[in-house]
Amino acid sequence: MQEFSDALLLAFELIFSGDKDLIEIIGLSLRVSLTAMVVACALGLPLGAILAISRFRGRRPVLVILNALMGLPPVVVGLLVYLHLSRAGPMGSFGLLYTPTAMIIAQVILILPIIAALSRQILEDLNAEYAEQFLSLSVPRRAVISALLWDGRYALMTVALAGFGRAIAEVGAVIIVGGNIDHLTRVMTSAIALETSKGDLPLALALGFVLLLIAFAVNAAVMSLRLTTGRYANV
Repeated sequence: MQEFSDALLLAFELIFSGDKDLIEIIGLSLRVSLTAMVVACALGLPLGAILAISRFRGRRPVLVILNALMGLPPVVVGLLVYLHLSRAGPMGSFGLLYTPTAMIIAQVILILPIIAALSRQILEDLNAEYAEQFLSLSVPRRAVISALLWDGRYALMTVALAGFGRAIAEVGAVIIVGGNIDHLTRVMTSAIALETSKGDLPLALALGFVLLLIAFAVNAAVMSLRLTTGRYANV
């Protein structure tokens, strides 16, 4: 019990003293996950909008597959990205394996289905309210997509935050493609796993507290945006 108390005190000391290694790991984690979120939103939101307003043969199987991909096992994603980025893979010549870029690619693949599927549901419900108006005015499809994305921006922000929360908490895929290399690809989740296995509890606890704080912040932001969305919907 005394050992845990000492580790806890050292963890808080690392946090409040601004430990260099701690700040570096947190900074890399945020940079990787935020970049993955932005890329996934740039791809997933338009895809969700297209699926929301389109009616085509085979749409239902596409939606089933998209929803199923929301539960992609991270280690499988990591393995697939590893096989593509390794020297023997089709993208091996780019030398991306064991770099932050490889970790971003893995996180994008993981959260893209989440963002596309959730945004599709939000925008499909929104489109149902405006479909007749769009049809009567002969609004082009591109303009319809732009209007839906803008009108649903607050709800879509919660989707983006959900994707960010999923990305920053990921450990399996980023270890496989990033290698957990000190000062290069070590992020919070992989560092927690490593430091715990080494018995360095202070750093692991400090990173764990920061990760929990980020999770609480993301959830608070989501709740705030939902309240904002509801308030605007009632105007």
